[in-house]
Amino acid sequence: MALVVQKYGGTSLANANKIHAVAERIARAVGSGDRVVAVVSAMGSTTDDLIALAKRVNDRPSPRELDLLLSTGELVSSTLLAMALGSIGVKAVSLSGAQAGIRTNASHGQAKIADVEPHRICYELDRGRTVVVAGFQGITDEMDVTTLGRGASDTTAVAVAAGLQAQRCEVYTDVDGIYTADPRLVPDARKLDEISFEEMLEMASYGAKMAPRSIELGMVYGIPIVVASSFVEAPGTLIHSGACMNTNVTEMRNRVSGIATDVDVAKITVLGVMDRPGVSAALFEPLAAADVSVDVIVQNAGEGGATDLTFTVKKSDLSKALDVVNKTSKQIGNRGVVSDDNLAKISIVGTGMREGSGYASRMFRALADRGINIEMITTSEIRITCIVHRARVAEAAQALHASFELEKPGG
Repeated sequence: MALVVQKYGGTSLANANKIHAVAERIARAVGSGDRVVAVVSAMGSTTDDLIALAKRVNDRPSPRELDLLLSTGELVSSTLLAMALGSIGVKAVSLSGAQAGIRTNASHGQAKIADVEPHRICYELDRGRTVVVAGFQGITDEMDVTTLGRGASDTTAVAVAAGLQAQRCEVYTDVDGIYTADPRLVPDARKLDEISFEEMLEMASYGAKMAPRSIELGMVYGIPIVVASSFVEAPGTLIHSGACMNTNVTEMRNRVSGIATDVDVAKITVLGVMDRPGVSAALFEPLAAADVSVDVIVQNAGEGGATDLTFTVKKSDLSKALDVVNKTSKQIGNRGVVSDDNLAKISIVGTGMREGSGYASRMFRALADRGINIEMITTSEIRITCIVHRARVAEAAQALHASFELEKPGG
């Protein structure tokens, strides 16, 4: 008898028929002897609808009140799914994030899970019940409800799996696995049978459809994650530790695993900053305090005692970031601040890049042959990321996918 955590996304729960289909899938797992904890997102576009409603009432709602409002979307899903399970003879109980023991910090809208205390979940499982947990939410030490950021039901599911020491976490969504590239951009994209945590973390951080924090938790606690479709019965993609089981050593050392793309990108350039110690700290510390995540940073060579400092943020954070930078720049002195929100990231990812050569030149040549300009570049041991114009991101993805022959197994 395995203890399994299953996560279902909003498209999987968009209406009553789909909720019943999810209940049937869970019932089959229970019937096979598994103990199941299901973590659910809000139905369909519920979260977007609630945000729009809140802004019609108050265009700058209190983050605390907005979190409490948004948490109701997952409560609706969890209660309806528990009802659907009951209708087909599966004993079930729904729990809010707070009832499930998900403790967070107090950063409303982007809270981080501090701990999972699964006593109530274990109690219900021991009574023979399937537990349905509202994802995307938790509670602070002050008993305030928080939300974890968009897409964070994945994180809830893996955190619960870690807290329960579950055998695996199954993430069911509207796609049937992890692909070598976004199939909407690259028609030849190929579904991967498996991928390492390390590679998946890089792909998730740079645009692939998984919350990076969920991959981090899976890696730290050794929880295998399966990503599969909630609409068809088909094998998904296994995300796990270690080298891929179906790939030989030669292939591991000579391959790119996938292309990641992200269009939620904006660039800010602070012009003519004085080139002296402490300026970067004075600029980026207030951004961190405002919960603005900064990614690629480039400082140009100084000239006449001044330099230009360029960095990227999420497009959704651009307005907040500009407010902070404009205030800070008055203190540090500069010639102005400019921004661009028509950008995208495109990355090649693969553990084989550690020990191989020529990946950067091959990437740059593929983009150059298509006349695609590179605005910025950043790298890690297993990733190279270029910032390009958003209108060219699909063409860039197709060019790189073809260049690295990712349509071929082991390519």
